[in-house]
Amino acid sequence: MFRDEKGFRPTQQMFTEVPPKYDILNRILTLNLDEGWRKKAASKVLEENPAQVLDLCCGTADLTMHIARSAGEQTGIYGLDFSHTMLERAREKVAVFGPDRIKLIQGDAGNMPFDDGTFDAVGISFGFRNLTFENPDAALHISEVLRVLKPGGRFVILETSQPKNRIVRWGYHFYQKYITAPIGGLISGNRAAYSYLARSAVHYYSVPEISELLLKAGFSKIQSRSFLLGATAIVTAIK
Repeated sequence: MFRDEKGFRPTQQMFTEVPPKYDILNRILTLNLDEGWRKKAASKVLEENPAQVLDLCCGTADLTMHIARSAGEQTGIYGLDFSHTMLERAREKVAVFGPDRIKLIQGDAGNMPFDDGTFDAVGISFGFRNLTFENPDAALHISEVLRVLKPGGRFVILETSQPKNRIVRWGYHFYQKYITAPIGGLISGNRAAYSYLARSAVHYYSVPEISELLLKAGFSKIQSRSFLLGATAIVTAIK
């Protein structure tokens, strides 16, 4: 696993010391496409009218917001993230839904503070890569999702992937290395974090590899839908 000189992955520092322009950077670096993808992911999370849903690694609550806009009032909505500063910003955003509509909790994805079978659906947007890329706790993180899901529950993953076409894949890798890393580092002031994000995106799994990872962990009935010529995908797995 890539670590900086202090022994931590750069994303840990980035997600603890939230840059003022974190949300706008997401819009810029994805050409404002990420919000549309999150809306589609939220629709998959809510497809079976779940009673309880979790946005895992919710960050500043972008996916949580989309879920809340589309969910019925009877749906319990939770967000979990390890960064208290991310959650502070998330609380500011979800306040528009009222003080009790969304429950945001600080916690560890490898040791979630929920009982077995709590949720009908778990969603995660651009956080699964950080839980699984060169991460020695990858199996633990996936097993925790399985644990907190009810039988028949769904795990909806919005994440970067690898385009099948060689030329498209080259262009995607070029963009990550020479656009995402330098621009993200320059605007955020955290070059190490965005270098890591670009590097992990370049070397991350393809959709078939993500699917195989989930199947080996115990999920079944994998479905997927790709966007941006395969650079991004929604993968849905059923417990």
